[in-house]
Amino acid sequence: MLYARLFVMRLLKAVVVLFLIVIFNFILIQLAPGDPAAIMAGEAGATDEEFLRQLRERFGLDQPMYVQLWRYVSGIATLDFGWSYRQGMPVLDLILERLPATLLLTGTAFVLSLALGIVLGSMAAARVKKPSGSLIMALALIFYATPLFWVALMAVVLFSVFLGWLPAYGMYTVGAGHTGFALALDVAKHLILPATTLALFFMAIYTRMTRASMLEASQQDYVKTARAKGLAPRVIQRRHVLRNALLPIITLAGLQAGQMVGGAILTETVFAWPGIGRLMFEALQQRDYNLLLGIFFFSAALVIVFNIITDLVYRLADPRIKEAS
Repeated sequence: MLYARLFVMRLLKAVVVLFLIVIFNFILIQLAPGDPAAIMAGEAGATDEEFLRQLRERFGLDQPMYVQLWRYVSGIATLDFGWSYRQGMPVLDLILERLPATLLLTGTAFVLSLALGIVLGSMAAARVKKPSGSLIMALALIFYATPLFWVALMAVVLFSVFLGWLPAYGMYTVGAGHTGFALALDVAKHLILPATTLALFFMAIYTRMTRASMLEASQQDYVKTARAKGLAPRVIQRRHVLRNALLPIITLAGLQAGQMVGGAILTETVFAWPGIGRLMFEALQQRDYNLLLGIFFFSAALVIVFNIITDLVYRLADPRIKEAS
């Protein structure tokens, strides 16, 4: 009952936040330079004022800002995100077509970065005065400081061009006609490079956070009591140190899970991954404002959903929060 009430309260707050984000994004897009009608006219090879007027009237760009805002907000309430000027199809259809690819990429990268970060951070904390611990932290610092697009390009050059082990771009082999399990293997093979590249940066953050949290937790009184009782060092590390050190990592992971969707723009562009990150980049170049607003809406919604899930998981991981509630 407590979690149901908590979920409802978080959901109501999320609706208000999402509504404010919609208004802010719409105003921000309207203030951005560039005219969609002029771009469409230029692509059609016509630049006369009459043709521009017809385009603006057709897509409602000639209306005042408050009228366009009301139409947009009213449309969102009915899941109508408008029409993509450049793609020539509904925005919702475009996003739903690309969203599974982005969720697959970011979900895989998130699990990979969190798992490797916790394992490597635990190893670094247990070997804090050994060369292996210093090596782990040095690698984490390198991956944290290296630009994501450079890592992606070097991964393509090494594993695709020189070694030929993995495909360099795309989500699956075009024209191969794979189905069933063969298709799943083909997608997994294409997923390795972009997911690993995206995971390395976040893995470095989790590694450093896990090490710092475990070193802090190891100095607490309950850990000293466990040592005095004669418990094995591995048991102390796993049951007492790591379990309590995971609490700040859960918070950080929840915040960065939504950021991965935005961080996937570079990764999807370099690897030609057909997700909403690449779609956002194309929409920005083409001044496709309706499509941009739709992508912003779904990105914000994903961040809010991840935050709600994190809040619930945090209460499951730390019974003290449940008691305080």
